[in-house]
Amino acid sequence: MKVKKRTVWMLTLLSLVAVISVYYVNEPNNMPFDGLTIFSDETNDSMLTEETTSDESVTPVYAESALFEELRMEVLNKRSEQRADLESRIASNDMSADEINEAYTAMDDLTVRNATEGMLEMLIRSLGYSDALVQTEAGKVDVIVIADELGKTQANEIIHIVMKQWGDAKKVQVSFQPAS
Repeated sequence: MKVKKRTVWMLTLLSLVAVISVYYVNEPNNMPFDGLTIFSDETNDSMLTEETTSDESVTPVYAESALFEELRMEVLNKRSEQRADLESRIASNDMSADEINEAYTAMDDLTVRNATEGMLEMLIRSLGYSDALVQTEAGKVDVIVIADELGKTQANEIIHIVMKQWGDAKKVQVSFQPAS
């Protein structure tokens, strides 16, 4: 029983690290201090600001996909409710040992799905896409990618990555959403 608890805690911590890393990777850098201003002169700073404000417009490098964030939060809330329900079932004295084991298995499944979805999203983003949303459900994986166009070769590459990383994936559907 201790091994299962350790596994649950390890997977919980792994999913927490994945969620936090996704948050910090997607968060825009709003800090004005960049570490180089300590060694520069005031005249150089004024020259740099004059050059960048003349004709060029500054565009952010990160993708702000509010729709994906909303969907992620909905899934996270739904899974949190499921986890709370499973924990209350486990804590009750009315359940048999088999039912408690099933609840632990379901909790492990939720943790693994959270961690795998986060990892798949990071892998897809590493292919050069600005953002991706991965949702897994009973052997079916839905992937939505922010891209202007998605050809068959790019879709096949995403499907290959998903099938390689998620052994339970029997059906993978890849769609794209325009960046604008």
